Amino acid sequence: MKLTFYGGAKTVTGSNYLLESEGTKILVDCGLHQGGYVCELDNYDPFLYDPKSIDALFITHAHIDHIGRVPKLYKEGFRGKIFSTPPAKEFAEELLLDSGDLLKREAKKCGKEPIYSAEDVVGALSLWNTEKYHKEIVVKDIKGSFYDAGHILGSSSVLIEAEGKKVVFSGDLGNMPAPLIKEYEKIGGIDYAVMESTYGGRIHEDPAERKALLEDAIEDVVQRGGALMIPAFAMERTQELLYELNGLVENGRIPEIPIFLDSPLAIKLTAVYKKYEGDADYFDKESIDLIKSGDAIFQFPGLRLTLKTADSKKIKETPNPKIVIAGSGMSQGGRIVFHESEYLPDENSTILFIGYQVKNSLGRRIFEGENPVTIMGKKVLVRAKVVAIGGYSAHADQILLMRWLKPMKETLKKVYLVHGEEEQMTLLAQKLKDFMAIDVEIPELEESVEL
Repeated sequence: MKLTFYGGAKTVTGSNYLLESEGTKILVDCGLHQGGYVCELDNYDPFLYDPKSIDALFITHAHIDHIGRVPKLYKEGFRGKIFSTPPAKEFAEELLLDSGDLLKREAKKCGKEPIYSAEDVVGALSLWNTEKYHKEIVVKDIKGSFYDAGHILGSSSVLIEAEGKKVVFSGDLGNMPAPLIKEYEKIGGIDYAVMESTYGGRIHEDPAERKALLEDAIEDVVQRGGALMIPAFAMERTQELLYELNGLVENGRIPEIPIFLDSPLAIKLTAVYKKYEGDADYFDKESIDLIKSGDAIFQFPGLRLTLKTADSKKIKETPNPKIVIAGSGMSQGGRIVFHESEYLPDENSTILFIGYQVKNSLGRRIFEGENPVTIMGKKVLVRAKVVAIGGYSAHADQILLMRWLKPMKETLKKVYLVHGEEEQMTLLAQKLKDFMAIDVEIPELEESVEL
């Protein structure tokens, strides 16, 4: 078999891998390149393979850096089958339509045509099939199956079997223990692993401590009479945050203050979570027990959902203290930038980062202390307190990545590290060589390898 890395090589976005057997071509993920303005990136470039020749596309999960170019693939002639878990497809529909609107606006600024249209999303969804974990999917001479990756609801590692070999694509592996969802599954007897390495050189804070850190941040901003801004990814991070806020409010751990969920996309995605609430295929036992006890885990005193733009604009009329959760998670757009423009100059306010901030994003610049920052073309002073809770990462750290590989150690011929910044990959590669005696390669973009 031949494996080619068309995205996610020495970078944390744009995941796209082509696996070719003698008679079959499949892709794993087809993500958007993110981190700067879309027109500056290579999302407009034609695919370096013929989309018409691809038999199937396996989707690990619904984040845009893994699915964002699927409609473009359809637009350029792909008519094979797409496979994912049922929640991943439902999330993908909302996320791709939302991303399409954003891409259209950015394209207009650049004087370009959009990368894809709403019709292309509909076309891609017409090819989209769903399958539960562990069910065999046959595509000509290749067999595939999904295993729980513990990253977001319905996220998967993809196991491909062909020509007597087993290749696993980790997708994004989850941080554990995580609210709501189950832990990642361990898989043995693997010949080759393509593994993410977002936090390959880091050890997260204890996830159990993050609720206490969140509580501290809220109590601090209440005491100072400011606004707590939380740039949050609409998918998973927001739902985890709501789950933990539900616990803090219901148990009287924090004062009852207005909590705005100011993200139409997050509101729509939370509705999908509600649909699968209590499903043991996806939710962990603690969440299921809580739901069975009658607790509506995404609904609690003080929570206000602002779907309409007019309601979002009125948030500033609500006196502090208050909490505003809004997208985008890296402050690259969305409603959060309006709140940042309003409250970053306020020394009584706080901006709380609970997710990975990619290089050059506004979130990363604020986090690293740039002052002032440019928001919507204007210079904005950063007087607000800047706080980060790493335990909220939905990605496995170095320890959990190594633990995922351990059951494969005896049969593993090679690990290819992808979906990480080069520094993180290098640290993980060295650790795997030193402590697990595993053969590791960090592929270049467009590099092909024979398996």
